[in-house]
Amino acid sequence: MKPTVVRQVADVVAEQIEQLVVDGVLKVGQTLPSERRMCEKLGVSRSALREGLQLLRARGIIDTRHGSGSTVASLTPAADASPLMHLFAAQPRTLYDLLEVRALLEGEAARLAAERGTEADFVLLGRRYQDMLAAHAQMASVGHQDHAQRDHAFHLAIVEASHNPVLVHTLQSLNELMLSSVYASVNNLYHRPEQLKLIQRQHARVYHAVIQRLPAVAQRAAREHIQSLRDGFREIELQEQRLDRATLRLQGWV
Repeated sequence: MKPTVVRQVADVVAEQIEQLVVDGVLKVGQTLPSERRMCEKLGVSRSALREGLQLLRARGIIDTRHGSGSTVASLTPAADASPLMHLFAAQPRTLYDLLEVRALLEGEAARLAAERGTEADFVLLGRRYQDMLAAHAQMASVGHQDHAQRDHAFHLAIVEASHNPVLVHTLQSLNELMLSSVYASVNNLYHRPEQLKLIQRQHARVYHAVIQRLPAVAQRAAREHIQSLRDGFREIELQEQRLDRATLRLQGWV
């Protein structure tokens, strides 16, 4: 017989909070609820909670500042501190490489979200979808950065509804690159009426496929949306090349 391992209540508390972080219930930078509320939710004493939080501080999972409570710590290095992220960001081809990765991962995320998403997930997804639509309707007054944030939040809500923590954190580790690709879409594609209408139709297909629990349709719609963005960028690139050649001919260079 294996000896019985006596687990401290503090260890159990720490593991419960870690699970909330892994599941995305508690997000990086989010302030933890009050001690009273956490004790009620976890069913533990205040002393056990404090010991559990101390373990999490030692593991680097939470940060605590006097007078402002505890927050979930950054679990990955800052993008600016990563030489690899710097190299990626500096290369023009990174946008196309990233869109290939997004098509694969977000397609799978949409499929899983349609299979596993809860009604609560769909409520949150609906809010993000409406926020994004509001940005589309107020193009003149909503700045590109704010618009990109709302678009990005919609995509992240689908990923979180997949209930695959590894997939969620993999995409979150690429957050800055992903946000930059969304900003590129808003900045270069959304001001073109036909392109914006196409993107709106694609977002609607993804959203409705997920909440109607159509996994295969959701996966295909998400992939087609990202691939369409890639095609849009390529067309802009080709247009610029044609313009450059025509300008050189006009100037007598060729």
